Amino acid sequence: MRVLVTGASGFLGQAICAQLIAQGHTVRGFGRNAHPALHAMGVDQRTGDLSDLSAVMDASEEADAVIHAASMLSIWAPIEALYDTNVRGTDHVLAACELNGVRRLIYTSSTAVVHAGKDLEGVDETTPYARRFSSAYAQTKAMAEQRVLEANGSEIATVALRPHFIWGPGDVNLMPRVVARARAGRLRLVGDGHQRVDTVYVDNAASAHVLALKKLSIGSPIAGKAYFISQGEPVTHEHLINAWLLASGLPPETRHISPRLARALGVVLETIYRTVGASREPAITRFIAEQMSTSHWFNIDAARRELGYVPLVSITEGLHRLSMHLRNEREHVAGAGLGEDTATTA
Repeated sequence: MRVLVTGASGFLGQAICAQLIAQGHTVRGFGRNAHPALHAMGVDQRTGDLSDLSAVMDASEEADAVIHAASMLSIWAPIEALYDTNVRGTDHVLAACELNGVRRLIYTSSTAVVHAGKDLEGVDETTPYARRFSSAYAQTKAMAEQRVLEANGSEIATVALRPHFIWGPGDVNLMPRVVARARAGRLRLVGDGHQRVDTVYVDNAASAHVLALKKLSIGSPIAGKAYFISQGEPVTHEHLINAWLLASGLPPETRHISPRLARALGVVLETIYRTVGASREPAITRFIAEQMSTSHWFNIDAARRELGYVPLVSITEGLHRLSMHLRNEREHVAGAGLGEDTATTA
């Protein structure tokens, strides 16, 4: 197929493009900037912004399918910016699909759309959307997902995938933020750290998108549905965080903070930061406190059964690959004669 991938230069987007090309698809990438890795893969890159409908239309022209992986992943950005990218941007993708006759749309959603601040243990896709969101990111992703699924019909087939805590070599968002807090001495385990959470290695998350592309068509069993995507082997917060720290060459985190105090600090710091107009994210927010103090793992039987999804890279293998990648990066930095401060900033 001729497939457009929005957010192609991102962490997940690059993995999706690589797997699509490996399977013989013709891939076009859309994003704000061109990326050398995509050029090396042979991806036809188009630059632009989701706020520009004409740019989205141009990128999706003659496409057989769109994988809409682009979004603003931030829990501190202004709600206007999150709405413009995550909701209006998705509206533009839907409009471009309609105007260009694209018949398949796969949307990268998030498990945050069902997280209401309480434990989620082994829940499946019958779980309703949260009524209260502790971040505008989660709220805008839920709004966008609903728009995508409601668009499913006789003219276009749509499906939403909800990967949880994507990680692996090349991650520039989730794991690096944890590591940066640890290096700055600002990381704490919330509660006893024994709440269990799901994660998904980046190649497994990408594979789910490629499988959905293969299965999706108008009237197909997966059309109009959402699917949780994970490793299928939940781990504790403590295990996950300390595994990432070990892979980064750092000692384990043993300090704890109570969930009640973490949430109270999140409220106070958010209020102060909003009042003074700070652009920098607080050390802790309500969203982070809720995510770190609750269990959130999911039943992925539907993805296994209907998409044929199997997490081919285990957590153990993924951590080994991550450790090797980060070790090579540290050795490269050391070989270039850069100091620790420079390496951390990069």
